[in-house]
Amino acid sequence: MKLTLAFSPCPNDTFIFDALVNKKIDTKGFEFEVVLADVETLNQDAIEQRFDISKISYGVLHKVISDYVVLNSGSALGSGVGPLLISKDHPENIIIENQRIAIPGENTTAHFLFSTAFPNAKNKIFLRYDEIESFVLNEKGLGVIIHENRFTYKEKGLNKIIDLGDFWENKTQSPIPLGGIVIKRNIDDAIQKEVDQLIKQSIEFAFLNYPSLSPYVTKHAQEMSEDVMRSHIDLYVNAHSISLGDTGKKAIKKMLSNYEISENNLPIFVD
Repeated sequence: MKLTLAFSPCPNDTFIFDALVNKKIDTKGFEFEVVLADVETLNQDAIEQRFDISKISYGVLHKVISDYVVLNSGSALGSGVGPLLISKDHPENIIIENQRIAIPGENTTAHFLFSTAFPNAKNKIFLRYDEIESFVLNEKGLGVIIHENRFTYKEKGLNKIIDLGDFWENKTQSPIPLGGIVIKRNIDDAIQKEVDQLIKQSIEFAFLNYPSLSPYVTKHAQEMSEDVMRSHIDLYVNAHSISLGDTGKKAIKKMLSNYEISENNLPIFVD
């Protein structure tokens, strides 16, 4: 059976899917047509139901929940993994609500977290995540950074204003649901479960040889150093990636509770 599968070129995603898409594990007869794209593009693709299986930001889940169900494996979720709001100037001199804010996509979890922390900050611009450091360096405003930029902003002379993940954790007493893997609801339940297990096996295989990095990870890593790649993987791939567990599922439900969702009777997760 052939399924379309979309995820980002970031090291955490390529690390998770390497063994699956390159058949380092037994894929049980499944073939995957793979597309790589940045997460905000994937969010929009999910709204348009473009792929059978896709990485999404949990910030867009409320918009796609009627068409997709969340897999237990493959998520980026945990503590200390949240987006950062950064500036070029010293943070104590800044009134957030008066600033222009660059955010890595309207449908991202980063936007959700920023809006939750600063509901009165309305002057926003949506950019690709890898354009935001330059936006801030060029003194065009503040920026919300994600992915590898969490590890590079200091060396560029930028300053952290607030860790939006810490804000969420303190507010909710739960881990931060950043992104996860969804599969179309109209795919047979048994196939959903098989795919879920294959992703789990793919992650477990990846950890067998870690901290060695496979060529699949390094070739998509956009000129990152190996240390930054490993920091990326260490931050975003953890026990919740192998299985959400009750804690992870509760955190996702807590985020969804901020939205009015008409399909309240729909299951959120693959059983």
